Amino acid sequence: MIREVPTVEHTLRNSTYELQVSEHGAEIRSLKKHGKELMWQADPRFWGRTSPILFPVVGNFYGKEFRYEGRTYKMSQHGFARDRDFKLINASEKGLLFELESNEDTLAAYPFEFVLQIGYQLNENGVTISWTVKNPAEKELLFSIGGHPAFNCDLGNSKLAFFKDGAPVSGNLKSGVLANDGSGCVCDRIDKYALENGQLRLSKELFDIDTIILEDRQVDEVALLTLDNEEQVRVRFDAPIVGIWSPAGQNAPFVCIEPWYGRCDRAGFNKELSEREHGNRLNPGEIFEVSYSIS
Repeated sequence: MIREVPTVEHTLRNSTYELQVSEHGAEIRSLKKHGKELMWQADPRFWGRTSPILFPVVGNFYGKEFRYEGRTYKMSQHGFARDRDFKLINASEKGLLFELESNEDTLAAYPFEFVLQIGYQLNENGVTISWTVKNPAEKELLFSIGGHPAFNCDLGNSKLAFFKDGAPVSGNLKSGVLANDGSGCVCDRIDKYALENGQLRLSKELFDIDTIILEDRQVDEVALLTLDNEEQVRVRFDAPIVGIWSPAGQNAPFVCIEPWYGRCDRAGFNKELSEREHGNRLNPGEIFEVSYSIS
C-alpha cells in the first residue's frame, strides 16, 4: 500500500508547458501542454503513482531478496527511492534539482553509500529528466535505475511508434517475458511483436503478460499516437532497456514508457548481487549521469 504523506510540490512553467514535481519521490505529478494533461493522475483504482523513480533496483530481486558479501537483504519491487522524501537543492525558472543521500535507514536495506540526484529542465520542447548517481564511499557501488512515467491514453484507440537512430524500427521487437511463478522475474522465453511501419497497436490484451521488456537497445524513442496518427507524447532515451506497461486485465486509461538501466532478476537467480544481469557499477568517487526527455 502506498502511504499517504503530505507532499510539497514545485511548479515550472513556460509558454507551452506546465510541470509539477513532488519532493516525495522527486516524482512528476503533472505535465500539461497548453493546459492538456499528459500524465496519468495516480488514480489508485488502477495505479496510485504517476512517474516514480526506480532505485536502487528496477523490478524485482528473485524472492524479493539479494545476497551481498555473505548477507541476505530484503527489498520490495523497484526499491525505496520512490517512497522517500527528496531535498530540493537547486531551483530556477527552468529547472529543479532534487537529492537523496544514503543514511542509516537505507544502509540497513541496501549496504551502499550513495548520492542520488533527480533533475528536471523545462524547455519549449518539453522536459528533460536527468539522473545522477555518485559514489561517496571507499568501496564499489552496485545499483540499477529507471523511470516509470505513465501517460494518459485510451488503449483501444492508441498505438506506439518505435524508432532507432531517428528511423522507424522495422521487423519485429523481441521482448523478455515475466515468469508465471509470481516472482516478477523474467524467464527464458522471448516473445516477438510484429510492427507495421514501426508501430504497434495497443489493447487491453497486449498486457496480459504484464510488461513488454525490450532489451539490447532495440529502440531509443517511443511515440504514443492515436489511431488517427495524432501524436500525444514522445519519449527519447539512451537506455539499454525500455519497458512498456499497463496493468494486466484492467483496460487502464494509461500506458507507461519506461527507460531502464537494469531490470529484474532471472527467475531462480540466487547468486551474489555483483553477478546480476544489467547492473551498474561505480568505483569510489565515480559519477553516473544519464537523462531522457518527454515531449
